[in-house]
Amino acid sequence: MVVRVVLLGTAAGGGFPQWNCACALCAAARDGKLPSRTGECAAVTGNGRDWWLLNASPDLRTRLAATPALWPGPGPRETLLRGVLLTDAEAGHVTGLAELRGTADLKVYAAPPVRAVLAPVRAALDRYAHWEWAEGLAEGGFVLAGGLVVTPHPVGAKIPRYVPAQAPVPPRPWVTAYRIEDLATGGVLVYAPCVGAWSPVLDELCAEADCVLLDGTFFAADETGASVGSGAGQAATGHLPVTGPDGSLARLARQLGVRRIYTHLDHTNPLLDPASPARARVAGYGAEILPDGAELIL
Repeated sequence: MVVRVVLLGTAAGGGFPQWNCACALCAAARDGKLPSRTGECAAVTGNGRDWWLLNASPDLRTRLAATPALWPGPGPRETLLRGVLLTDAEAGHVTGLAELRGTADLKVYAAPPVRAVLAPVRAALDRYAHWEWAEGLAEGGFVLAGGLVVTPHPVGAKIPRYVPAQAPVPPRPWVTAYRIEDLATGGVLVYAPCVGAWSPVLDELCAEADCVLLDGTFFAADETGASVGSGAGQAATGHLPVTGPDGSLARLARQLGVRRIYTHLDHTNPLLDPASPARARVAGYGAEILPDGAELIL
């Protein structure tokens, strides 16, 4: 077997077009001139029978229904989903967990502060069916059903806005990138849709990967009208911009032979327009922007 990855959604929180935005990009999407996108989320399998979600967006039910490989069966209540790997606690990455309620024996991996802040959600979901909540930053990684080995790496400290400033959570990194390797083929996926700053660790992860799904939230540091970057490669928003002296594009350009794909695109991002100079620039560096529903084989 091979590693299969389905990009269930590729937009940042709020999707594209964003419901309360009348910018040129969102207006073009409403007019059908640009493809719409749902919240960032993916699914991965090593054997075609055991599927794992990478984050759980609010659009999860719609995306699962549009993906035949993830349809239930053959029994009336059987599912191929085995669990979820959460990269962080952002609303756009965890609210889809509610759509999975009632499915027994799912396993959710998350970093300690993520599990802590989701304690009320965990208690509510347990009333429907028992889930196992596991350490997402386990030293040495962990093995998933289907022959996939996962190694987690902290890549940011972005705390969701809904978390109170004095919330009693473990003082550990909030944001995780996952290196996912297929034991049978050696194929390696790096999944990092939220990156606060570039680091030597990310360089190493990308260099040994076959494919990288990377944070492409903002194209430029001043995209939203306020500064996205704060110097030294650190993003004040928790998302490293694609371009600029400390952006991710130039770093990825050094990783020749690696498939590089941007995801988690904000509704302000000119990369959403296939005809834009921004898209041409990224393509010139060998990086890709794929639509919702795209499937990758490693």
